[in-house]
Amino acid sequence: MDGMSSRRMHTAMRPSPPGSWRVTLAGFSASLVGIGLARFAYTPLLPAIIEAHWFAASSAAYLGAANLAGYLAGALLAHRLTRWSGAATSIRLMMVLTAVALFACAIPVSFLWFFLWRFASGLAGGVLMVLAAPTVLPLVPASRRGLAGGVIFMGVGAGIALSGTVVPLLLRHGLTATWLGLGAMAASLTLASWRSWPSDGVKDVATKHHAHAQRNGRLRTLYVGYGLNAVGLVPHMIFLVDFVTRGLGLGLEAGAEYWVLFGVGAVVGPLVTGHLADRTGFAPALRLAFLIEGVAVLLPALGLGQIALMLSSVVMGAFTPGIVPLALGRVHELLPHHPEAQKAAWSAATTSFAVLQAVAAYGMSFLFSHHGGDYRGLFVIGAVAMALALAIDLIAAVIAGDKDRSPAT
Repeated sequence: MDGMSSRRMHTAMRPSPPGSWRVTLAGFSASLVGIGLARFAYTPLLPAIIEAHWFAASSAAYLGAANLAGYLAGALLAHRLTRWSGAATSIRLMMVLTAVALFACAIPVSFLWFFLWRFASGLAGGVLMVLAAPTVLPLVPASRRGLAGGVIFMGVGAGIALSGTVVPLLLRHGLTATWLGLGAMAASLTLASWRSWPSDGVKDVATKHHAHAQRNGRLRTLYVGYGLNAVGLVPHMIFLVDFVTRGLGLGLEAGAEYWVLFGVGAVVGPLVTGHLADRTGFAPALRLAFLIEGVAVLLPALGLGQIALMLSSVVMGAFTPGIVPLALGRVHELLPHHPEAQKAAWSAATTSFAVLQAVAAYGMSFLFSHHGGDYRGLFVIGAVAMALALAIDLIAAVIAGDKDRSPAT
């Protein structure tokens, strides 16, 4: 009895955690800084970097790959980093690192200098993707976690939208001013969210939970499905604008318009998928996502006209960040009440996504260059990947005999 009273007194003396919407907005800031600004803002900067003779076209492409490599490293290291500094401290450090990296890129000292800072920003993005949402969601009521996850990952969509709006405006003042502006935005969001992260409390004993996670066949199914989803996203993320511009012969302006549609979808997608998951459960929502994406990624290969291509652009844009809260919510369903195990599982899922996305990007680029610029074949590959993700998940559910909707966590 005395022990119970002591624990209650200790709990009462702890600072109250930030409100659920406050920490949710902090998560939004983290995804906007780590992925939205650090990765997607580079896409519209690439032509300007080449035109300004900062780097040759081939070198500039490798700088884009440096961010993806760093992202994979960050996903692998994130869980270990929390053992050293705690989740909240790690998140703050990675947001600071991203801002510093953006400022550093304002000065093209050398290729190695730029490569290291692009790698650093990718590493920070990988850590933030793994840690931010799992740190926030336990403070959100279970009935609103889908929507909260959608808001958090809407930061990725906001970054895509900013890449097509704010960056071109900044470029009018030159490349150096643009990088400084991006760094200032990242620094401002870092400072604004600094006190919103929950304090690092006593760490849960993770060993037995992590062992349980490794034995969970449904988690392995999720890793495979989430990785295959990354493969299915690659045709639109890399080849959509080029397909419209050169493949259909519609010109660069038309290609940019379809990228804007992709960005509009990316902004609203996480909110829609998160709200859907709150109503249906994460497992059914994830399967529905695989089905819709499979159809949407196939549409450009069918040559059904402008309306179908516009629909495909919006839908695939929506699911580029929109699939993330569904996968994370599924992790929470499969590992209820084990926050440390959830973080380890989410790190594994993010790593699977990063690895297969990189492999698919290089593989599709190879196929494209060695098969006469066959765009439609790439979209077919994406559709097959989505179909495999859906089939594997359905088969696993039948074998396991699981219910589609897990208890609220």
